Amino acid sequence: MEAVTVHAPERGVRAVCRVLAVPRATYYRTLRPWHGPKRRALSQRALTLLERAAVLDVLHESRFCEQAPAEVYATLLDEGKYLCAERTMYRILAENKEIRDRRDQLRHPSYARPELLATSPNQLWSWDITKLKGPEKWNHYHLYVVLDVYSRYVVGWMVADRESATLAKKLMAETCKREGIEPGQLTIHADRGSSMRSKCLALMLADLGVTKTHSRPHTSDDNPYSESHFKTLKYRPDFPARFGSLEDARAFCKDFFDWYNLEHHHAALALLTPHDVHHGAAPERLARRASVLALAFAQHPQRFVRRAPHPGILPAAAWINQPREAASSALSAQ
Repeated sequence: MEAVTVHAPERGVRAVCRVLAVPRATYYRTLRPWHGPKRRALSQRALTLLERAAVLDVLHESRFCEQAPAEVYATLLDEGKYLCAERTMYRILAENKEIRDRRDQLRHPSYARPELLATSPNQLWSWDITKLKGPEKWNHYHLYVVLDVYSRYVVGWMVADRESATLAKKLMAETCKREGIEPGQLTIHADRGSSMRSKCLALMLADLGVTKTHSRPHTSDDNPYSESHFKTLKYRPDFPARFGSLEDARAFCKDFFDWYNLEHHHAALALLTPHDVHHGAAPERLARRASVLALAFAQHPQRFVRRAPHPGILPAAAWINQPREAASSALSAQ
């Protein structure tokens, strides 16, 4: 009896790939002898390496080294020469990193991002100057404010009729003396205003052993504490549209800074006042609040659903431009 051969039905690529859970594109890609993107074929119009080197040598000639490729192209045509198109000259210069302006020009320096940390009062101060409108148009008074970054306490302020490096120097000297600043203890941060970068102020701070830093140009985020403080000042309901005189501005600012330092419960300080944090009264104040909340919880525990009330935690540090690594670690610790 002759044997009969039975052939299995052929399956298409689509069905086989579906059964094996393999994308069809992967199957077809494996059939190629070389995997990866196709190489771009060299155009027949492209110049050879020797021709490109010859064009670059012409561009380096003394009569052409300061000329634009358009001038070189036109001059060569007038002389009866054609090497390549104008656009090709630009490509050759770009490949050799010679497309930039070769003249000696002023370059803007690269400013580093300030990263400053304060873990206790009188380690880091931030200061700035803002304008207060006077009684007439184009008439302004200048408010100088020195703020402790950790406690948000205004350690020094002054209202003057002008912005002056001499006045800033006087304010800084008096404030450092009043706070008992020791050499190497303090860093003062400010923006890049003329008074902030003045030579007389820099020399005075150097004599006191105080380090000074500056924000990057046109970057208000580098001095956020002073900017936020000025917003608190000017968004007060009783802040006037204009001040009648210099004495009027000084009287208003005195009342405001007394309120801000002694009575204002700061949201970033566990609702403590800047005076409590700056002068070390925060632990006692938080302990007293904790006892009040514990008594309230003992009397009515059913009124607190998730957990017993807590008076809050005073932040351990205050940053200007906190590094991303430190921010990630702080979030993971929470």
